[in-house]
Formats: sequence, structure tokens, C-alpha cells
Amino acid sequence: MRITHLLFVLFVALNAHAQTNFYLSHPAAVNILKGNYNPADYAASQAITDPLLIASEIQARISPDSLKAYITRLSQFGTRNSGADTVSTATGIGASRRWIESKFQQFGMENEDRLLVGMFQFDQAICNMGRHSNVMAILPGTNPTANGIILIEGHFDSRCDVLCDVNCPAEGVEDNATGTALVMELARVMSKYSFPNTLVFMATTAEEQGLYGAAAFAQYAKTNALPIRAVLNNDVIGGVICGLTSSPPSCPGVNDVDSTSVRLFSSGGFNSPHKQLSRYIKLQYKEHLLATAPVPMLIRIMSPEDRTGRGGDHIPFRERGYPAMRFTAANEHGDASNGPTYTDRQHTSDDVLGLDTDGDQVVDSFFVQFNYLARNAVINGNAAASIARGVPAPASFSATRSGSTVTVDIANPIDTGTYRIALRSTTNDWDTVYTLTNSTLGSFPCNATGGLYVSIASVDNTGVESLFSIEKIATTSGSTELGIGDEQPNFKLLPNRPNPFDEATWISFLVEQKRDHKTAIVRVSDREGRILMDTPVNIQQGMNEVLYTHGYGATGLLTCTLMIDGKVVDAITMVFAM
Repeated sequence: MRITHLLFVLFVALNAHAQTNFYLSHPAAVNILKGNYNPADYAASQAITDPLLIASEIQARISPDSLKAYITRLSQFGTRNSGADTVSTATGIGASRRWIESKFQQFGMENEDRLLVGMFQFDQAICNMGRHSNVMAILPGTNPTANGIILIEGHFDSRCDVLCDVNCPAEGVEDNATGTALVMELARVMSKYSFPNTLVFMATTAEEQGLYGAAAFAQYAKTNALPIRAVLNNDVIGGVICGLTSSPPSCPGVNDVDSTSVRLFSSGGFNSPHKQLSRYIKLQYKEHLLATAPVPMLIRIMSPEDRTGRGGDHIPFRERGYPAMRFTAANEHGDASNGPTYTDRQHTSDDVLGLDTDGDQVVDSFFVQFNYLARNAVINGNAAASIARGVPAPASFSATRSGSTVTVDIANPIDTGTYRIALRSTTNDWDTVYTLTNSTLGSFPCNATGGLYVSIASVDNTGVESLFSIEKIATTSGSTELGIGDEQPNFKLLPNRPNPFDEATWISFLVEQKRDHKTAIVRVSDREGRILMDTPVNIQQGMNEVLYTHGYGATGLLTCTLMIDGKVVDAITMVFAM
């Protein structure tokens, strides 16, 4: 059952500018990820599978003290730059990844040796270093015949201003020892439990130089058709203090403190599996944990995929078709722009644990709030546990609105007997999630006008939902709303979402039938007529979307117009509200 720690070699040829020579250092890992294994080999002696019990225990067992200990140790490696020393046992990227691996191994031994631990290695020239490794711990699922993988990740590399400065003491506490510690703590806590799907806990490398560690594993997953069902990326997830220059959509202002909300970034708007994943994470928290949470958390589903001009390790997975999102703290200390006037901590040698305010050589004022980080770990773990139930989603459905009622008909039901119906109108989040029992046809209250987006999930006998389906626009019975009828305009702007809004909003328009045109522009103007954004769009039949971002702190009314060949075909008013 237990296989010695040998090198399993897999070569994958990519283009000359990408990663090559992928290796998984645990010989059983590739078969686990592909679902080719006997689950009895990794079964717990007393399997804990009750989702409500697991949710409760995750909330109780995640330890701020453990998180503090991991982060403190990670800060002591001098620098974790991707090009730093790999030989030293005390400093550099090599020492830090071996320490993470040893902790994963410790967690496995404490839980009946059920974690498969090793390195995912790839070759690429990064900061004068040719070979790099992510650190992985795999908890095999109990049902490989319905194989699925849930990935929880956070990058462990760090940097200062200069991309490949391996001498600068880049402790990288907020960015991103916090995300690494969260992944490690979830590996410790969740390896006690049994899930039908496989959980992968991964600390990625070379995020700072271009998301390379995540991209390597995403490409490996794509090449090998690994069934990744969800990617939860954690980056800059434990700090609570707002810097002077944090990237929009940003925090209120310098030294603002927020330890009770977290931002979920994901790609797309309408019918995005990534936004659906973020909505699912929030729903699981509200329904499983919020009522008993010692400190309630506000989960904010953000409009853009990431902060303006920034990126994270969820993006390579989204690019390869896997549902992926990013957890980021409400407040971030800097935009990493550096330069002579830059005073924030991110991407500097000042990204440290905190301050020694009484001169006793011990940090006593911390920049990271460990209880806050623990609460974010709970949100991650609870969502991953729900997704890992592996509940299948219904294949298709229809949604028809008549007045203030929407009727949903599930065409290819999953035989669970219970379904969830999610309705969304003006925000990034669901307005309401209804429950439909012992039927595949149901009618529910909804908004009578404006866009209505409907998605569904099935519920298993433990009360856990599947991931939600694609979104559909509810058609309107007996009317021509949303440009369905011949007498309506061919191009129809829908209410932006969210509205009123702050920081960013999705502008959407429906095209009933694509027609010949030369140019199409979405224009945003203020009340004085000043143009704030002109975005050319490549019009497609059906739903079209444009993201408008202005950052934090503006209020008032804006006008959005859709212009085809220089003529205004539709316009809406948008409201910025703090």
C-alpha cells in the first residue's frame, strides 16, 4: 500500500518558451490524479464523511496559532525568490520548499499516512535557474469511478522590487506566506476526513515571475485530461491594513483596517463557471457556517478576474478551461509598483511579520491578523469539502418568466429528488436560491422586469449541492422583453451588474440576430458628457459583456451607450454608490 519516495518521470513536450520535463516525485501520484487506484489503499480506519460534522470541525480545528507558526517559519528563509539558493538547508527557495514538503509529510503521518506528498517539477529558465518545483499533498478520493479533483493552492515564492534579486531579504509574509500557510493548515485539518473526490493541496513556485508554477501544473492537467472540478487560489489573504497604493478595485484608504471581509475574484460575468464557483463558495459559507461563526465574514464577489493590472495563479487554470477563482484579503498593502516614492510593503523587504514596538527583539505588532487568516481558511475548507462530495449537476433545463414568476423545468434530472434554483438580476451574486423537492418543475417569485439569470444544482442525500449549472436568461412568456420579438431593437442594453455599484461593473447587451456592421463601441460618460471609456466590442449573437472598472471612491450617475457605426442604439444610466 505504501510506496517508497521515488521519482516518477513524465515528459511532456511543450513549445520552446514554456515549461518542459514535468515530473511528479511520488510514484503513485499520477494514477491517483487519473483515478486509477484502489480506494481501500487510502481509506481511513474510521471514515468521517458527514458534511455538517466536517464543516463544524473545520471551523473548530483550524488554528490561528498553527498559521502563525507556519508564517513565522516561512519568513525565516531569508528570501524565497524563484532564483534563490536551492542547496542551503537554512535559506532560499530550496530550503523553504523542503520544509513545506516535510510539514505535509508530518500531516500525513498524523492522519494514517493518507496524504501522498511530493514535488511537481518542471524545467524552465526563470531567474537564472533552470529547474523549479511546486510542493504537493494529495488526499485520494473514496470514489475514483466518479473521479474529480479539487485544487487548493497558494504560491510560496517571494520577491523584492527587482524581479530576480536573490539577495534582497524578501520574507514575503503577506505576499504570500499567508496563502501558503492557509494551504498547509487545510492539508493538516482536512486529511482527517474522507471525500468522494480527490483534494490536492499545492504550494506553487515562480508566481512572481509570471505564474509559471501554476501554469506548469495547469498544462500538465490539461495534457493528461485531469478532471479538475475547481481551483481555489489564495494570494495576499491574511493582511488587514490598507496601503497607500493598493491596486483597484481597492480598499478605502491608507491604514484602514478590515478583518471581517474577503474578496473573491473570478473571470467573466454571465454564464461564467468561475463566477458560479465564487457564488457557490459564498452560498456554502452562508448555509453551513455563518449561523455559528464566532466572527461573521462578509464575502464580496468582485466583478473582475483580479486587481487592475495584476494576476494570480488561478488564471492559468481558467485559461485551460478549469473553473478557478482567487481569495484575496479585503485590504492590501501596496500595488507592487515600487519606485522612488513607493512606501507600501508589498514586493519589498518590508513585507515582514510586523514590528517590535518595545525593543525586546520580539515582534509584538503584527501586519497579518492570524484569526482573520483562519476565518478565510475555514471558508476555503468548507467550500472544498462541499465540492469534493462530487454531486453531479443536472444536464439541462428551461426557465420562463411570466410577470413576477419564473418557471423552471429540469429536462435531464439527476435522481436525487432535490434541486436548488438560483436567480440573479442586478448583482454579481444570486438574489435568491430556492429549493425544489420531489419534482423537476417549479415556479418561484422573481423580479418582474430587467435581466433574470437562472442556474440550477442537484442536492444529494446529505444536503450538499452540486456545483451550479450554466446560467440561462429567462425567456418571457407572452412578451417581447429583452429583444425577443421582431418589433424590439436588435441590440438591447441590459441593466449593468451590480447597480448601484462600486469599483467595477459588468455592462451587458443582447443581440437577437447578428447583423452587418463596421464598428461597435460601448461608451461610458459622466453627467457632463466627458467620455470615461470607449471600448470596441466584437459583437456576437446572444449575450455580450464588457467590464468597466473605475477603482474605489467615486459616486454619482454615469451614462452607458451602445454605439453601432457611430449611432447610439441604446443607453442606460449607471449608479456609483459607496
